[in-house]
Amino acid sequence: MAKSGMSTFSRREFLKTTAGVTASGTWIGTAGCDKPTTGTPAATGSPTASSLPIVPGQWVPEKNASLRVLRWKRFVAGDEEMWTANTKKFTEKTGIQVRVDQEGWEDVRPKAAVAASVGGGPDIIISTSEDAHQYPDKLVDVSDICEYLGGKYGGWYDAAVAYCKHKGTWVAVPMGCAGGKICYRRSAANAAGFDTFPKDLPGLLKLAQALKVKKMPPGFALGHATGDANGWCHWLVWAHGGKMVDANGNVVINSPETLAALEYAKEFYETFIPGTLSWLDSNNNKAFLDGQIGVTLNGISIYYAAKNSTDAKLRQIATDVGHADMPIGPVGKPTELSLVFPMMIFKYSKYPSAAKAYLSFMMEQDQYLPWQKNALGYVTQPLKAYETNPIWTEDPNYTPYRDAMQVMLPNGYAGEMGYASARVMADFVMVDMVAEAASGAKTPKEAAERAQKRAERYYKV
Repeated sequence: MAKSGMSTFSRREFLKTTAGVTASGTWIGTAGCDKPTTGTPAATGSPTASSLPIVPGQWVPEKNASLRVLRWKRFVAGDEEMWTANTKKFTEKTGIQVRVDQEGWEDVRPKAAVAASVGGGPDIIISTSEDAHQYPDKLVDVSDICEYLGGKYGGWYDAAVAYCKHKGTWVAVPMGCAGGKICYRRSAANAAGFDTFPKDLPGLLKLAQALKVKKMPPGFALGHATGDANGWCHWLVWAHGGKMVDANGNVVINSPETLAALEYAKEFYETFIPGTLSWLDSNNNKAFLDGQIGVTLNGISIYYAAKNSTDAKLRQIATDVGHADMPIGPVGKPTELSLVFPMMIFKYSKYPSAAKAYLSFMMEQDQYLPWQKNALGYVTQPLKAYETNPIWTEDPNYTPYRDAMQVMLPNGYAGEMGYASARVMADFVMVDMVAEAASGAKTPKEAAERAQKRAERYYKV
């Protein structure tokens, strides 16, 4: 399995990576503009095309402000294209230069941690999971932004609040989440005897076994894949009633419910294509588009790539792609985990007001909805009003992702998010447990006992 970069990424490497202009970084702006335009939108309704989302007395950019943003590298081209276009629009309205760097999910988290530790780096980091709970004292209070946006756009989903609010204070602005849903080949499922995708775990196992016989096996990541492996492994354990901690923060992963999930994982894994123990977030995309697997968990990026390809073979695959919610387990309710993206402003920034203006501008509907549409819904909205975006109903393959943030459980369930839950996630404790039991490297009991001990190290701090 791939190793987490948290323990090996040094301060020197961080400073070296983020200093100067690199191939992955782009400055967007006009040098010499030191008089940003400002505007005050009405409390309700859409902002005018020429206005900035600025509340009187707040978020007025500092003189000669410029911003550096580090975010995760796009999985769909439309995301990057429209994010860049919206950033350019912000610069045109304010004169503020904005440089946007992009790194893989696995790299952003350690770089954000180092930035918090050394007190230097990008003004804004758009990271993953509950990073904002790892170093909340290093982050700018963004309650003003979140209360303004929430009041204007129907409020935030509970998951958005859980990930970005720490002890009553907003310490990050929710960008949304990459919904993790079933992605499958309809023709393969039909050939296996299924007209619709199964809605329960016994049905999923039967389909997986039939797909293996048809030489279109499942492929679910079991390496240190930040989105995919965490997504399906947490879903499976939660679906059986297992959980890392209880409501009081006691580690309870070594339980009969978890053991039942791991026994299921063993049977499920037997149907997988070989090699999934080392898969990261891009491996299942490649295998699916290469026609090697018939079902996986993924965001909408596989469908996006096939639908927008110039390759006739991939466009044909797009017509055969189906999406579905994750099946329901013995607990009788959805237990999905999607990858949430917190947008954090660090206290070391010289331009916190400019950073607030930028994030609030990017979250306004005039920017957010076109960006979401251009990415074919790769990021599910955190604001309730945006669920009416026409993108979600113009293609039935988009619709399952619309409610990803509404139905998901937060990381660290059923306890509170904080340092311990963040470290358990970053250390891939849940994923390693499922991988060890599924592959036979350990018995389910041994895997659960090891996960219990690993998690206790963090929760007892």
